[in-house]
Amino acid sequence: MHNADILGRLTQQFELPFSNPVLVFSLILLIILLAPIVMGKFRFPGIVGFILAGIAIGPHGLNLLRKNSAVDLFSTIGLLYIMFIAGVELDLNEFKQKKHKSLVFGFFTFCIPILIGFPICYYLLGYPLITSALTASMFATHTLVAYPIVSKYGMAKNEAVAISVGGTILTDTAVLILLPVIMGAKSGGLGFSFWLQLMISLSIFAFIMFVLIPPLARWFFNRYRDNKTLPYVFVLFIVFLSAFLSQLAGVEPIIGAFVAGLALNKAVQQSQPLMHRIDFVGNAIFIPFFLISVGMLVDLRVLTRGPQATIVAVSLTLGALLGKWLAALSTQKIFKYSATQRTLIFGLSSAHAAATLAIILVGFKAQIIDDNILNGTIILILVTCVVASFATERASKNLVNQPGEQEALTEEQPVG
Repeated sequence: MHNADILGRLTQQFELPFSNPVLVFSLILLIILLAPIVMGKFRFPGIVGFILAGIAIGPHGLNLLRKNSAVDLFSTIGLLYIMFIAGVELDLNEFKQKKHKSLVFGFFTFCIPILIGFPICYYLLGYPLITSALTASMFATHTLVAYPIVSKYGMAKNEAVAISVGGTILTDTAVLILLPVIMGAKSGGLGFSFWLQLMISLSIFAFIMFVLIPPLARWFFNRYRDNKTLPYVFVLFIVFLSAFLSQLAGVEPIIGAFVAGLALNKAVQQSQPLMHRIDFVGNAIFIPFFLISVGMLVDLRVLTRGPQATIVAVSLTLGALLGKWLAALSTQKIFKYSATQRTLIFGLSSAHAAATLAIILVGFKAQIIDDNILNGTIILILVTCVVASFATERASKNLVNQPGEQEALTEEQPVG
């Protein structure tokens, strides 16, 4: 009887999906440990390993792990962390000098994908006008999934990276503001009060983050510069406070996380130990957790549900990649970048994840988006994240091996 009780408890612990939080966290840590090692053997980016592992252990794979509140929490932290690191590592002087280039790339990476996506949805796939408009807006978004690769190779201050990050913020902000506009158009809720409330709330948010937070951060870091933990906890608090305030202002929390990075940029960069802690914790835990959670969303079985599902998935994926590649190509031609820098811009801007998912899920809940577009978007997320990882890895390696390339380009171009 005693043996039967032991066996019963063991069986309960290993029932699928795993529910024991200790076992779940152990599994995640094992993946974070092994994925880069295994991918390195095949010369694949470690990011790809995290996404593939997420597919394998997720509810549509071996069903070892399901999406629950704990996984959602850690993945949200990881996404916000990516956006925060992009902001805090940005060379603000370089960004200010090249801000017109970020505006140009932001315009291209917003407009070109929408101009490709709308005809695909409306004419090729035959969806209604509002469905096509909402889905096309998803084409314009992208997530800096491949940014850790750039950071690993020390390319964060490259001009191509600076305009890619700037363009990311511009296009994602535009799309995430466009989302409530489209939803308001569906319900007839657009009006002067909507725009007035949005402008006032964004102005208050900007005042808090760029006027109040920087002096507070400088005071805190000077006051507790010898403490190893308090400055880091302060940084995390500001990141998540900013993300929450951005939600209150009417935009997605990823914008708030990036704004927090900009607000803390100078103060954090003056403390190398703090910067190392931020990079270490993010790359060791939070960012891999987010990438694994992205993989858990992927259901490859949707491709077997009939030709329509496959046609939608393939059309959306190819359209999304084409739009981002043309945006990168247009930027390269205008500013006379090298082919390697074009690949780097494409790699950083081609991954669709968080903002894409947010838009599609909102549309699905509002019954604007059907199952085929939802499932096709999940396939799109997988393919674009993998393509973005390979493109960014390849371009980063080439720039490391050709350090004089960017220097020559910078000398030739006028400072804007």
